[in-house]
Amino acid sequence: METSELLKRVRKIEIKTRGLSRNIFAGEYHSAFKGLGMTFSEVREYQYGDDIRKIDWNVTARYNHPYVKLFEEERELTVMLMIDVSGSREFGTVSKLKKNQITEIAAVLAFSAIQNNDKIGVIFFSNTIEKFIPPKKGKTHILRIIRELIDFHPENRETDISNALRYLTNAIKKKCTTFVISDFIDDDFENALTIANKKHDVVALKIYDQREKEIPSIGLVKIKDAESGEYSWVDTSNKKVRENYAAWWRNESKRTSEIFKRSGVDVAEIRTDQDYVKSLINLFQRRGH
Repeated sequence: METSELLKRVRKIEIKTRGLSRNIFAGEYHSAFKGLGMTFSEVREYQYGDDIRKIDWNVTARYNHPYVKLFEEERELTVMLMIDVSGSREFGTVSKLKKNQITEIAAVLAFSAIQNNDKIGVIFFSNTIEKFIPPKKGKTHILRIIRELIDFHPENRETDISNALRYLTNAIKKKCTTFVISDFIDDDFENALTIANKKHDVVALKIYDQREKEIPSIGLVKIKDAESGEYSWVDTSNKKVRENYAAWWRNESKRTSEIFKRSGVDVAEIRTDQDYVKSLINLFQRRGH
């Protein structure tokens, strides 16, 4: 992509997603993702209704009058975005590709993190780690992330979520909040997800397209596997073929949902033709409660 076109797209994404994160998500994000704990702030005189367990007995004895300790949330978080850049992200049939939906969602989360004084980093993954951007703060850092989201070209097209989660667990030493943004078309990632969620706070954002749920009856079509590159002919006019595919999708969806539940991971499922704002707000509010 030419530099001028890239800058235009970066600016367009910045304007839309920064406004959303500031005006819509600010409160929900802050409530949904807690800091590392409470730190001592100061002492003040005891007031009616204060919790007596917070009385500072040393200061109280010194001044012969009750004083209580005040604490504040240690707010600063490290937020990691794990972005699936495998070949299947290039699918989309209605309003946008999965990769475009992923880009906007990731940008909103990045701006929300920065506005809450959190650090933000990114792991781009396919069946290997394609790129690691260490967590930092600042607008320059955010714009770099958006540029990469728009114009990143992976070397591989297959998917290995387990490998990416193991990398996260090893690379990020302190507890962080991690958004895994993927279509989760992969096998055997439950163990790695469970381990990662014990060390970090992992949230799954499952992106999918409506057409992935069912095949329309449009006759004999040539289909390409976006990750393996293999072609096959499918007779979509065959009712049994369509029913078998729909059943496969339902089973896969149930399987991944059960994996998230067993792993203790919160999840939001977001379709490419739907507004992601409502899904994210619902996710934030569930966590806030």
